[in-house]
Amino acid sequence: MLKKLGRNAPGAEQVPEPQQPAPPATSGAPVAPGSSGGEVIAESGAAMTKKLAEFSLWIVDRIQASLGAQTQLTHSPETDKMIQERFAHLYRQSNMQLSDAQVKQLYQMVTGELMGFGPIQPLLEREDVTEVMVNGPDMIYVESKGKITLTDIKFANDDHVLKVIDRIIRPLGRRIDRKWPMVDARLPDGSRVNAIIPPCAIDGSTITIRKFSKNKLTVKDLINFKSMTEQMASFLEACVVSRLNIVVSGGTGSGKTTLLNVLSNFIPSDERIVTIEDSAELQLSQDHVVRLEAKPAEIDGSGRVAIRDLVINSLRMRPERVVIGECRGGETLDMLQAMNTGHDGSLTTLHANTPRDAIARMETMSMMAGMDMPIDVIRAQISSAVDLIVQQTRLEDGQRKVSNITEVQGMEGNTVVLQDIFKLDIKGKGPDGKYITELVPTGVRPKFSSRLESHGFKLPPSVFGMTGPGGRR
Repeated sequence: MLKKLGRNAPGAEQVPEPQQPAPPATSGAPVAPGSSGGEVIAESGAAMTKKLAEFSLWIVDRIQASLGAQTQLTHSPETDKMIQERFAHLYRQSNMQLSDAQVKQLYQMVTGELMGFGPIQPLLEREDVTEVMVNGPDMIYVESKGKITLTDIKFANDDHVLKVIDRIIRPLGRRIDRKWPMVDARLPDGSRVNAIIPPCAIDGSTITIRKFSKNKLTVKDLINFKSMTEQMASFLEACVVSRLNIVVSGGTGSGKTTLLNVLSNFIPSDERIVTIEDSAELQLSQDHVVRLEAKPAEIDGSGRVAIRDLVINSLRMRPERVVIGECRGGETLDMLQAMNTGHDGSLTTLHANTPRDAIARMETMSMMAGMDMPIDVIRAQISSAVDLIVQQTRLEDGQRKVSNITEVQGMEGNTVVLQDIFKLDIKGKGPDGKYITELVPTGVRPKFSSRLESHGFKLPPSVFGMTGPGGRR
C-alpha cells in the first residue's frame, strides 16, 4: 500500500481526516533502490493508466476538500500555480515513486479532473479527433480521419464516468438517474453529448461526444477534402440563394450537419433566419439569426418542448428561412407545410441512405404527426415542398462525400419522380485501401433552371456535364 504522512507530520496538509480518501492500492512492486521507502508502479499500458487514474482521483479529492466541493476552477496563472504546488505536495506526501513521464501524465489527469472532463479532456483538445466514445470505464474510442480506434485511456471505475457525466450536464440543468438513464447535452464549446447509464447501459456508463469544430468549415474546405467539386458547390450556392427547399440526407456520422452548416452560410446576410435544433450545433455566420433549442421534460415529466413545438412556433416569428437541424418525427409534416406556405429556402437534414429512402423516411415521419392523411396526399406534399435532396455518404474507408444531388421533379401517378443532377462514381480501391471516386454530373439540367436564372444565376452547361455557350451573370 502507499504510505501516508501522519496527521501531525511536518508538512502534512491540514484537511479534516474524514474527507481524505485512502491512496489507491498498487500491485506491490519492488521499492526503487535509494528511494525513501515509497512504492513504484511497475506496470505499463492499460494497467498503468488505470492505476494513475485511481491515484489522480485521490489527489483531486484532497485538493477539492481543501478548496471546498463547490469551488469551480478555471485556467489562470494563479490557479495553475496553486494546482502545481498542491500536486507536488500531495505527490511527495503519497511517497509514490513514478518516472518523469508518469508524473507528467498524472498531472495532466489531475488538471483534467479539476478544470476539464477527466481522462477524456486530452482527447477533446486534439484537433484530429472528431468523436469521443466512452464504452464504460475501460474502453474509450475516438474517431480520427474517419477511422475509429481504441485508445489507452481509462477511467478509474464507473463512478468516475458518472462524475464526468454530472460535470457535463449540471451547468445545463439536465438530469440523469436510474428513473431516466439517458440525456442529451452539449459542452461549453458546442460539442454534442449523449450519455446513457445503467440499467440501460449494461456494460457501464456510456458517453458519446460529437466534437464541435473550432475551425468552421467552408465550402472551399469541402472542395479541398474532395467531398464535392467546384461545379457542385456553384450549383448548391445557386440553389440556396434562389430559395429552393433542400433536404440533406445521410447516415449517422456521414457529415450531414457539417454540410448543412456550409449550405446555410450561402443564405444572404439580409434575411431573417430561425434555426431549430435538438442540441445547438449550427454555426451560421449571418447576424440576423434566432437560435431555438428543444427542452427535455422536468423530473415530473412536464415542461417538454419538442422540435415540433418549435417548428410551429417559428412560423409566428416572421422567418425568411427556417433551418431545422434534423427531422426525426412528426415535425416533418409541419416542415413540409411551412415549405408549401411561403417559407421557401428552408433547409433540414434527416437519416436515410439514398435519396429514394429519404422520400420514404419523410412519408413515415409525416405519419408520426398523428394526422390521418392518405399516403398519396403526403407524397404530393413532399413532391410539392422539396426541391432538392443532397445525399451525404461516409464510405467504408472513412471518406465523406456528397454522393447524390437529386432533383425532386414532381409526381408521376403515385410515385415521386427523382432525377440525379450529380452523383458519385466509385471506380474501385487504390493500393492504400482508399476508394477511388469521381463526382460527376449526369448531363441533365434541372427543371428549376429558370428559377435559378431569375435570381441571377445562369450556370454554364459545363456545370451539368453538357457542352454549349452560357455562363453565370
